[in-house]
Amino acid sequence: MGPHLDFVPGDTVVPRKVDFVIVGGGVIGASAAMSLVEAGHSVVLCEKGQVAGEQSSRNWGWCRQAGRDEREVPLIVESLRLWRGMNERVGAETGFRQHGTLYVADSPEEEASFEAWARMARPQGVDAEILTGARLAEVTGGAPLRHDAGLFVASDGRAEPQLAVPAMVRVAKGRGLTVLAPCAVTGVERSGGRVDAVMTEYGRIECSGVLVAAGAWSSAFCRGLGLRLPQLKVLGSVFRTSAIEGGPEASIWIGKIGLRKRLDGGYTIAHSATYDTPLTPDSVRFLREFMPMLRAEARGVRPHLALRSFRELLTPQSYAGARMLDPPPRAGDGQALLGTLASLFPAFAEARILQRWGGYIDVTPDVVPYIDRIAADPNVVVATGFSGHGFGIGPGAGLLAAQLLMGREPMVGTRDFELRRFSDGRGVRLGAEV
Repeated sequence: MGPHLDFVPGDTVVPRKVDFVIVGGGVIGASAAMSLVEAGHSVVLCEKGQVAGEQSSRNWGWCRQAGRDEREVPLIVESLRLWRGMNERVGAETGFRQHGTLYVADSPEEEASFEAWARMARPQGVDAEILTGARLAEVTGGAPLRHDAGLFVASDGRAEPQLAVPAMVRVAKGRGLTVLAPCAVTGVERSGGRVDAVMTEYGRIECSGVLVAAGAWSSAFCRGLGLRLPQLKVLGSVFRTSAIEGGPEASIWIGKIGLRKRLDGGYTIAHSATYDTPLTPDSVRFLREFMPMLRAEARGVRPHLALRSFRELLTPQSYAGARMLDPPPRAGDGQALLGTLASLFPAFAEARILQRWGGYIDVTPDVVPYIDRIAADPNVVVATGFSGHGFGIGPGAGLLAAQLLMGREPMVGTRDFELRRFSDGRGVRLGAEV
C-alpha cells in the first residue's frame, strides 16, 4: 500500500451547474482548484479514488529547480515562489522546508554537464552553484565521493506529499470547492462544438470548462474526447526509513539514489536509474513517439508484462476496475540501497525500513508535461505527463492550467507544453535534465 495519506472526505450534494470541472484529485488538480476558487469561480473536483491517492502522494517529495529541463525552468521558479508561502496560504503544515538540492557528480563529464546547466539556469533566477572541496563536504557531511563536484541550488526545498495535497484541497473546499470522491467522470457532452457538461458516477454537471489532470489515466480519458495523447505509465519504487540523527538536510542525488529528509526525521529514498513500464496497448500505440527515449535510455527502461498489461488490453477505455493504481514496488529495492547509503552517510547505519511502495508515473516522450487547450475542444485544458517532476512543479502548473481555463494571460510561455508538439513537425527533443 502507498504511504499514509490525510483523508479528504467527499461531498454528498452534486451541483447541477458550475463554472469548471476538474478531472483528477492530484497535486495539479488541487493547485488549479485553489487558484480557481480564489478567483471567485464555482468548481467541482472529481476524483475516481482518493484525493492524492496515486502518484501525488507516492513521489519523492522534492521541490526542486536543480536539474530541470530548460523548458520547465520558468514554471518551476514560479512554483518555488508559491511553495515558500504554501503553509500560510493553506493554513496548515505541508512539510515545506527550504534546505536545497544537491546533485553529486560521478565523473568530470557529469560535472561539465552540471556547469552547463548552471550557466543556463542562473539568468532565469536560479541560484545554481557548483560545490567542491570543503563546501561540498559541508552539504554532504563529508561523505566519500567518487568525484569532488556537485550541483547545488540552495533555494530548493522539500515537502510532504501526503500532507500538502490534501491541505490544498481542504482549503479550497473551505472556499466553496465541491469534492466528489470517489467519483469517476465517465464522459462529456457537447453543444455547438464545445464541451458544456460532464457525466459522472454521481450525475450530470453543466460547466463552462474542464481541466483534465488525471495523471496516469489522462491518455485513456483523452481518447474518449478524440484526442491522441502520447503518454505511458512507468513504475517508480520508493521506501521510507525510521528517524535518524545526523543525516543530510539537503535533498541529495548521489550514485543514482535520491534521498530526502522527512518531517518525521526519517528519509524518503528511491533508486533513479531503472524504471519498469508495463507493456500495454499504449506501448504499441505510442511506440513512434517514445522510440527516441527508448534508444537513449535502453539500459534504464525495463518493459515487462504485468497484470496492468492484461487489464488495459481487456478494458482500455475505463479505469479497469481499479479506483487507485497501487502497484507493488520493484523487488530488491530497499535494504541494498540502505546499505549503500550507510557507506556514504554513517547515520544510515541506524536506519530501518518502515515502508515500501510503488506508483505509476505519467511519462511523455520528451519528459516534459502537457499543459494546453485541446484544439477541437477549446474549453478543455489538459495538464498531465509530468514525468516524475509533478509534485514540485505542481503549484505553478496548476496555476498555469487555471489561467488557461479562465482565458487569462499565462504567466509563462506555453509553446513547449503544447499537445501538438509531436505531430506538427517539431519531433521529439529529449530533455536535458542532468
